[in-house]
Amino acid sequence: MSGRVAAVFGLAGAMLAGCLQTAQAREVVPFQNGVAPGSVVISVSQRKLYLVNGDGTAIRYPVAVGRPGKQWFGTKPIDGKYVAPAWSPPAEVKRDNPRLPNLIAGGSPHNPMGAAAMTLAGGEYAIHGTNRPSSVGTYASYGCIRMYNQDVVDLYARVDVGTQVYMTH
Repeated sequence: MSGRVAAVFGLAGAMLAGCLQTAQAREVVPFQNGVAPGSVVISVSQRKLYLVNGDGTAIRYPVAVGRPGKQWFGTKPIDGKYVAPAWSPPAEVKRDNPRLPNLIAGGSPHNPMGAAAMTLAGGEYAIHGTNRPSSVGTYASYGCIRMYNQDVVDLYARVDVGTQVYMTH
């Protein structure tokens, strides 16, 4: 099987797996926002992430967003991409949850970063998978964007370091 055919079957399989896990799985939807193709737009109020295709459509993914008082708005570029990253709780999270360890290894079922992460400039926030899929679609985080693991893997393959991320109301 050629690499191209395997990639198509792999993507189709990943999309099918995503559909089986949730009725709210990623889908291609009409999208007009005036941002460059390849940009990521996150709507906090909708709890959706849009990857802009440039043909009047976007891939829409369900996400968890920051809780009230923990949200941020504006534009930040992706500055790093990591597979199964380790996680160290930020000071605010550690203060609220002092029993958390200082480091949770990548791949651990207790690691809240899930399968992959894309960090945003400044290092304070990331778009990442989750070990709590039931939180997707809610206001759950300290400002990070949580995705189903199969969706963050899909997005990870589609974006590059430098991709602009727009956080909107």
